[in-house]
Amino acid sequence: MTAMNLGGRTAAITGASSGIGLACAELLAGAGVNVVLGARRSELLDAAVSRIRSKGGRAEAVTMDVTREDDLKRLVDRATGEFGGLDIMICNAGFGYYGSVEETPADIMRQMMDVNFLGSYHGAKAALPVFRAQARGHLLFVSSIVGRRGIARMSGYSATKAAQVGFAESLRAEFTGSDIHVSIVYPVSTDTEFRHAMTRDYGHTVAGLGPKQPVEQVARAIVDCVRRPRPEVYPHRMSKALAVVNAVAPGFTDRLVHKYGRRRTNGVA
Repeated sequence: MTAMNLGGRTAAITGASSGIGLACAELLAGAGVNVVLGARRSELLDAAVSRIRSKGGRAEAVTMDVTREDDLKRLVDRATGEFGGLDIMICNAGFGYYGSVEETPADIMRQMMDVNFLGSYHGAKAALPVFRAQARGHLLFVSSIVGRRGIARMSGYSATKAAQVGFAESLRAEFTGSDIHVSIVYPVSTDTEFRHAMTRDYGHTVAGLGPKQPVEQVARAIVDCVRRPRPEVYPHRMSKALAVVNAVAPGFTDRLVHKYGRRRTNGVA
């Protein structure tokens, strides 16, 4: 497949004030894409937009919450209003909680579903009317490898990420044969605010032994998918083997990933 020229395209990105979302915004802007960054933290958004503009990029910021449908509509409207259209929607916002089912408060579970899954639904619902009208577009969901294969003590988070997968697969079937593409991204553990936020907000983190990857690696894989659309993206290439092994030998995979969910609370494993 011939790589798409990204110059002059427009992308909207949720969770774009830091981590994977911010890295995607910076890489896309460097490739000539107009970027609209959405997140809750205005000061971080403004700083990111200033950096992108200082390097010659075109960027706008929208302070928003992905759990609010109207906010996603504002994000898309900002893209179409400022840049005349929308070509790429990256649904990236998300957070997690580590703990057994009994330790996971119901309100945290609802919040994870609201942010991780419904945030993706709201993003798709806002972007797809634009894509349908112009008969082209690319919708990307940043899920997690645990959406393909759950691990211990992450049942709630894994469930929300698996919901993203089912949603994306259904949309892919709907748009097969058209120029509207739907992709899902499966990062492994990535060095972002994700783990730091769990420590800050809930007092625990994970001491599992799973593979790690830098945020830049994930962003590069996503931008490559934007250039050459494909259904699934595994930024850590070996992680795809986990999904394959799980389909063939789920019991073996249970034992393989059991160690990944070990939790360390206040420095004690």
